[in-house]
Amino acid sequence: MRFAVTSQNFRTVTGHAGMTRRFLVFQASVPDEVAEVSRLDLPKEMAFHEFAGEAHPIDGVDVLLTGSAGEGFHRKMAARGIRVVVTGQADPVEAVREVLAGRTTPPAPHEHEGGCGCGGKH
Repeated sequence: MRFAVTSQNFRTVTGHAGMTRRFLVFQASVPDEVAEVSRLDLPKEMAFHEFAGEAHPIDGVDVLLTGSAGEGFHRKMAARGIRVVVTGQADPVEAVREVLAGRTTPPAPHEHEGGCGCGGKH
């Protein structure tokens, strides 16, 4: 299976999936064999919040892991055949391992302080 993990800093799982432009891509079939295969650092117009094209570099992954995502993002990814999993796990490799083991760390409650711009959709 191929996994994409939203990671604006290429170290931790980050949220706001529709606005994310950086992804870690992993290949794995069992929890003990998770391998990073690429990193995507996309231009602003390739963030799904802005994207209006057909083909996207994230196409072909089976699961997209993120710290937060709105319902619109879930629908967009489902239309591409990608399952979205929201996790509270900060470590990307551990997040992939959890999904492979059939569990996920519950996400922390989303804070709207500071004007994240999501309009309370998380």
